Amino acid sequence: MMPQTSGEKPFRRLITVCVMIASLMQALDTTIANVALPYMQGSVSASYDQITWVLTSYVVATAIFTAPTGWLSVRFGMKHLFLVCIAGFTITSVLCGAAGSLNELVIYRFIQGMFGAAIMPLSQTTMLDIYPPEKRGVAMSIWGIGVLVGPVMGPPLGGLLTSYYDWRYVFFVNIPFGIFAFTALALILPKIKPASGMRFDWLGFAVLSAGLAAFQIMLDRGEELDWFSSQTIIACAVLAALGFYLFIVHMFTAKDPFISRGTFTDVNFNIALITIFTVGLTVLASLALMPPFLQTLSGYPALNAGVLMAPRGVGVMLAMLVTGRLLNHVDSRLLLGFGYVMLDLSIYMLINWTTAESVSYMIMTVFVQGIGSGVIFCTLQVVAFYTLPAHLRTQGTSMMNLLRNIGSAIGISIASALIDHQSQYEHAVLTQFITPFARPLQGSGMLNPNSGSGAALLNGMIDFQAQVIAYSDAYKFLLLASFPAILCIFLLRKQAGAPAMAESAIME
Repeated sequence: MMPQTSGEKPFRRLITVCVMIASLMQALDTTIANVALPYMQGSVSASYDQITWVLTSYVVATAIFTAPTGWLSVRFGMKHLFLVCIAGFTITSVLCGAAGSLNELVIYRFIQGMFGAAIMPLSQTTMLDIYPPEKRGVAMSIWGIGVLVGPVMGPPLGGLLTSYYDWRYVFFVNIPFGIFAFTALALILPKIKPASGMRFDWLGFAVLSAGLAAFQIMLDRGEELDWFSSQTIIACAVLAALGFYLFIVHMFTAKDPFISRGTFTDVNFNIALITIFTVGLTVLASLALMPPFLQTLSGYPALNAGVLMAPRGVGVMLAMLVTGRLLNHVDSRLLLGFGYVMLDLSIYMLINWTTAESVSYMIMTVFVQGIGSGVIFCTLQVVAFYTLPAHLRTQGTSMMNLLRNIGSAIGISIASALIDHQSQYEHAVLTQFITPFARPLQGSGMLNPNSGSGAALLNGMIDFQAQVIAYSDAYKFLLLASFPAILCIFLLRKQAGAPAMAESAIME
């Protein structure tokens, strides 16, 4: 690693800006296309079932190609790989926006996910490399803003572009940012010498890819296909289990697996993997549940719902900026504990949300969640790499991003399934109280259950209340899901002073 001198600070700042742009660009694309799906559906003459593959193809590609990022960065050099990924992501964004058919859109979206998969781990590794150990807390707080704020900005930005321009602009918006990040990083990012003669572990990659692809498709399509009553979902579950089993066996028996066994010998890193999994499961899943609750049940337009969620991004930025400066002075375990208190408090507040909730209470809820998730995420990104050797850093960041994405997919799927199941269950429970003898219904012509219009109106009201209760039940699950990570805090090793990471990267 080249020594950090005062003369390099301007370049370090510019690299930071470019890395932030690349991270934000990729993070935005995980959610920005969601609101544009109905417009895409009409434009390419697709059914709802077909158009959802625009999202599924991107998620599957990202999951598959995140894992080998570490090997690819060592083999071809991190700078070369980073530039290829940014260029490929920008070019495929143009192709997605120009697509004239569903097949083209799905294929280009899959390729976009391939290139985008490595951007997050490479950007995180770059930030860890260019900042000295005592400033890595600040570096991770800056980097984390793009990771956590991007998905929040995606839906409202996608709604604006789609409403006032065209759905194609949710992809075209990447062009200027991609060109700027590529050009600047090509000029100023230091090169790392690639390691020649390395063999790629095709067997390990194949079984892991099969497992991840089947697992993501199972989670994404499970609710629509009624889960394990569908042969497709059963086949995906079997393939996923087999793929993961073969990968674990192969990783511990092969001579040179593409994910090094040494990555999993560090205690702090392993605990961080468990914790980041629960962060994805709770934080990102709760984030995914808010827009449909606000729009479908509370009646807020898409833009207004996005504005109501904006204070969460403010909370994230404030928490990360403060946490990054506290990490060298406060025990990271205390910071994680505080973060989880705030996160669980926000989820408890969400459990009590109603459709008549005041705007001030909703703003306070999302702001508190932003504080909690910001503190946890920033602290975790530093704690995970306290003692992990530098040559394993890119593999470590890849695994962190992969586990976060898997946790998010599992959390969203379980929460969505819970809402669907509990809506039906609560509907059945509430209908038991609807009889001609119920006092509130006596003398009410509009709500007379013996009339067709009255019965229909009552059924709509019951269904509405059942969905509100179901959302509350889903948040209760997310609250319980955070407890294992809280217990893991006590297993973390305390750092002695500033984190001292071995530097083994050879810079040109």
